[in-house]
Amino acid sequence: MKQDYYEILGINKGASAAEIKKAYRKKAVQYHPDKNPDDKSAEEMFKKAAEAYEVLSDENKKARYDQYGHAAFENGGGGGGFGGGGMNMDDIFSQFGDIFGGAFGGGGGFNGFGGGGGGRQRRVKGSNLRIRVKLSLEEIANGVEKKVKVRRKVQAAGVSYKTCDTCQGSGQMTRITNTILGRMQTSTTCSTCGGAGQTINKRPAGADGQGLKVEEETVLIKIPAGVVEGMQLKVSGKGNDAPGQHGISGDLLVAIEEKEHDFLKREGDNLHYDLYISFSEAALGSSKEIDTVTGKVRIKVESGAQSGKILRLRGKGIPSINGYGRGDLLVHINVWTPKTLTKEQRSFFEKVADEENFIPSPEKSDKSFFEKVKDMFS
Repeated sequence: MKQDYYEILGINKGASAAEIKKAYRKKAVQYHPDKNPDDKSAEEMFKKAAEAYEVLSDENKKARYDQYGHAAFENGGGGGGFGGGGMNMDDIFSQFGDIFGGAFGGGGGFNGFGGGGGGRQRRVKGSNLRIRVKLSLEEIANGVEKKVKVRRKVQAAGVSYKTCDTCQGSGQMTRITNTILGRMQTSTTCSTCGGAGQTINKRPAGADGQGLKVEEETVLIKIPAGVVEGMQLKVSGKGNDAPGQHGISGDLLVAIEEKEHDFLKREGDNLHYDLYISFSEAALGSSKEIDTVTGKVRIKVESGAQSGKILRLRGKGIPSINGYGRGDLLVHINVWTPKTLTKEQRSFFEKVADEENFIPSPEKSDKSFFEKVKDMFS
């Protein structure tokens, strides 16, 4: 079972953004590989801290984590360990190298990556792409795989790069100045290579100034059951390529949209269905077949059913994104009143109108509609 992100950083859920950053920096410095050479347990803690910070430092990811836990990022859920594929030093130093300041060579470099030391190769990540995918309730209930066509920038065939002459491959320009407080070191992105540490040596026809060209690619997206409107999934490495030989491709971010269903309404993991029955069916009872997101089911309506009665079909709703079972299908009984009557029908109702059995007489045990709704969610 994965360890809680707040526990990893040693903070509570009410921690501010500044407190989260401070806690991460403390852990990162404590377990940094330069400080703990050949220590696998320290390296693992270093990666866990970075994974926790990657989620908790992002407001949207933090909100999803607070609501769904680690399940929000499983099966392509986006975030959480850079797409659930495990942390590596390239990812950490590429995205969070500035957190370390000057504690380790000015840029948080390690084993040839980062951006502070002379001659060290910097890893640059390509830009992310964003798309929207519309899903039916049936697809959300069962999970689905979608093939989408994406136009992304990829390195052109035949392109070659050389080490940037300005920054010597570090991707950054370091400047040291003397102040009354002592020598101060500042780093800025190299203006020549844009931080890639490399410039184009040979550019093929059709490639842009970074050696990239746009191509269409079909990407398979695995969408887990139980996703909700507005949730963002991530397909790692399917964004734009980064310039240079050592770049990391960006990610494809997939925003979920939920199609309106013809007769089902979603409320969290529960579904609501309005079932209309006639006077005769309400008085005599009946058996009705209804559609659900998992197929047709037959339900029994007891004789004497009243409008507002709610039948609960357990487990016929939407699976929890956390993996904790399924919601229910709530069937709302509505007795349909005819808008027009024949002469014979009107005569019948006039005859029975004053009979005791046709006079409304709700029992004290009968609950009001609002009481029933309250009971459902209590």
